[in-house]
Amino acid sequence: MILNIFFISLLILNLLFLAIIVYNFFTAPSIKNRQIKSENEPEISLLIPARNEEKNIPDCLDATLNQSYQKYEVIILDYDSHDDTYKIAGQYSRNDERVKVIKGKPLPVGWLGKNWACFQLARQAKNDLFLFIDADVRLNKYAVENALSTFEERKLNLLSVFPSQKINGLGAQLVVPLMNWILLAFLPLIKVYTSPKSSFVAANGQFILIDRTTYESTGGHSSVRDQVVEDMELARRVKKRGLKMLTALGSNSIYCKMYNSFEESVNGFSKNFYRGFNINPILFLLLLTFIAFVFFAPLIFVFVNINFLLVVIIILTGRALISFISNQSILINTMFHFLQMSVLLFVGLKSVYGALIGTHLWKGRKI
Repeated sequence: MILNIFFISLLILNLLFLAIIVYNFFTAPSIKNRQIKSENEPEISLLIPARNEEKNIPDCLDATLNQSYQKYEVIILDYDSHDDTYKIAGQYSRNDERVKVIKGKPLPVGWLGKNWACFQLARQAKNDLFLFIDADVRLNKYAVENALSTFEERKLNLLSVFPSQKINGLGAQLVVPLMNWILLAFLPLIKVYTSPKSSFVAANGQFILIDRTTYESTGGHSSVRDQVVEDMELARRVKKRGLKMLTALGSNSIYCKMYNSFEESVNGFSKNFYRGFNINPILFLLLLTFIAFVFFAPLIFVFVNINFLLVVIIILTGRALISFISNQSILINTMFHFLQMSVLLFVGLKSVYGALIGTHLWKGRKI
């Protein structure tokens, strides 16, 4: 009797989540890498905070300077790097007048490093459109052109993009795909744009396009100076003011290689995971338990009752659809899905513990 209740419950829940995934499959916005004709061509300021990014900054700038859209300035702010980030970026500024490199001012009390860097970048920008990207982001040729087109056609105040992740190595493969899975299995992404409710919100600081008026009226990075998930907090402020934002997928246009190992991936994901939900830690742990029950338990129950195989198939179908629209490997993600669920539980617990105890470190700094 209890097993039947579990079966029906898991079947219904996974069908509901599959419905969200299918809805996202057909409606999730994305930024394509295609040549388009735009009547309005505003000048933008492309802003890159960089700390210890000597390995990333050359490829980032090469891609940025190769854009089809040419009406922009590029400002790189080096904040307390211990490598050759500033020197390498400086070589680009000497060869291209569009590029400007500045040294960040000392970190004030109460600020986190990236937030302080972005705040300084915004103050240096001379144009009225700001495009913040991380140094590990790679823009294909028509990325800026298409992002601007989307921004203008939808009359947006903020556009954020989840880049397609370039994943190398099994360690990163067990962690990095979870970001898009959480995004697309639980949130109808288009609702970020169509719903006025601030509960429908998602943003990624790796790519944020925002106009100066919106940035300044919401307080910009100054208003989220001590927030680890500053991207989500900025987005919430935009939504709460009734302004328009859209969150899209990077598709074949915007890429990022975030982490290179399991340890780095776990540390990077855990610093944001719990804080991004903006809920009580007890509720977050209950949510983790719920996720484990819904998306992991069916595999265990298969060995007790073969009927649970249907639930497993539904779970893996959803995972395949998410992998497809996220430009990730369908085979690898479906093969490792249940292992990734156990990793998700581990990362969630680490995230709560680190946030409450204050043990999260990133690039040598406590956050």
